Amino acid sequence: LIGKKMDKQAKEIENTVAGAQVEQVGEGILVKFDSGILFDTGKATLKPTAKENIAKLVATLNKESGTEILVLGHTDNTGSLAVNEKLSLERANAVRAYAISQGLSGGRIETEGKNYAEPIASNDTAAGRAENRRVEIVIVAGKKMQEEAKKQAGQ
Repeated sequence: LIGKKMDKQAKEIENTVAGAQVEQVGEGILVKFDSGILFDTGKATLKPTAKENIAKLVATLNKESGTEILVLGHTDNTGSLAVNEKLSLERANAVRAYAISQGLSGGRIETEGKNYAEPIASNDTAAGRAENRRVEIVIVAGKKMQEEAKKQAGQ
């Protein structure tokens, strides 16, 4: 049940949200946005196109209210750890605040700033640093959806 619902939601996100990389991870969905799409360098203010994409994502997320969302902000290693911790959290919070303004329930969405602790590319090159500046949105089954699945499975 959970897998089918997540498959459906992942496909819809892929089809409706431009600039998003969508991966299915176990029974969850990982949506990655390049920070360049969402924010200017060193800033935490959402760009207009970012707002459009987040609004589309919220519309999809609201079709399945049984999911919970975690927004993770990431940076490259340029600048101090303190600056990057603050920037990564501010970016995650900017995405959360805009998602809530578009109708997503605040109780479903949490944020975390990861600074440069989880790079996906080398910080030794400009291209690698660009890949590391990103926002990831993790979508997982909430308790209600998990309980539903257990009931349907007869547990």
